[in-house]
Amino acid sequence: MNKKLKLKNYLNYIGIGLFLVVAVILLYSGAMNRSTANLLAQIGYSIILAVSLNLVVGFLGELSLGHAGFMCVGAYLGCYISKIILGFVSSKLVALVLSMLTGGLIAAVFGLVIGLPALRLKGDYLAIVTLAFGEIVRTIFKNLDTFGGALGLSTKTYGTSLFIVAFVVVLIMLFVVQNLIRSKHGRAITAIRDNEIAAKAMGINVTFYKLFVFALAAFFAGVAGVIYGHYATPVLYSFFSYNYSIEILVMVVLGGMGSINGSIIAATILTYINFILTTKLSGDLAALKYLIYAIILISLIIFNNAPALRPLKEKLSGFWQKIFRKLTCWLSAKTVKDPSNVEDDDAAWHRIPSKIKMDALLSVDITDKNEKEKGAGHHE
Repeated sequence: MNKKLKLKNYLNYIGIGLFLVVAVILLYSGAMNRSTANLLAQIGYSIILAVSLNLVVGFLGELSLGHAGFMCVGAYLGCYISKIILGFVSSKLVALVLSMLTGGLIAAVFGLVIGLPALRLKGDYLAIVTLAFGEIVRTIFKNLDTFGGALGLSTKTYGTSLFIVAFVVVLIMLFVVQNLIRSKHGRAITAIRDNEIAAKAMGINVTFYKLFVFALAAFFAGVAGVIYGHYATPVLYSFFSYNYSIEILVMVVLGGMGSINGSIIAATILTYINFILTTKLSGDLAALKYLIYAIILISLIIFNNAPALRPLKEKLSGFWQKIFRKLTCWLSAKTVKDPSNVEDDDAAWHRIPSKIKMDALLSVDITDKNEKEKGAGHHE
């Protein structure tokens, strides 16, 4: 049977894929400058961080403020390994891919180590422990001369094409995360979020799923850290402060808890706003950056939650839903066949001569056996 294609499940793949193709064409045609390429790289690793944290906060229902700490682990250790690999391999791409895998795996191990004791806690207590982990990690790297100490770890930047690698990682992450959430394991994770006691009573291994989600989110945070390390040099411990963990959490909350597409949009918008404020406000005006950034965040949150603005929000939501419905119908008409027209089906009505056509079946008059006998006796 042909299953009806759910286009909404693939819109983010299509959107990011088309965006990446256009960006690559602009880059290699010379129409994209270095500043725009750097902005796209920032958007790429910000999306990775927001979606991975949404796994823990939105789908698992645990509050974590240590995401910048896992990113710090990936950035320092992954970029340090990348420098070693470049001593044997001349290809920057090979070194970047290997360092992303290594940095992500090391961050995942840290996620398991921290998760074993920390995930026994809940709510504010878990947030405090993960926040402390992030501060401990960056303080350790600050005082290790192997990683540059307070001056930071000097790295070799990848170049303007780094955003291509970042968005390829975004597509891979979306494939992993969305297939996980739609599987039986994803239903178990959301069941833990909704009611942990009921999930445990139904036989769900709560500890396993908590550790699994925590390690998976830490893995992608480590990968994002490696991408950041190949974007900015030197890698400074001050970048991975608790303020950055809160900034990632703001992306998740603003985009919607448990909404992958919302995290992508929020990460893109906030990164763009932050980039514009950083580049446009210089000198004495630089002090206004965080003030304007805070005002924008407050305005977005009020718009998203204020009851008085709900009619406007519903009107905008209906407008976009109408466009999405038209787009879905148009693409479905082009790509999806009618599920009733099943091809190569040996059990089709027209292939089995013993079956009676539905029209003939409906046209037959069915009478009672006793009525037939009475009718025969009357004629006699």
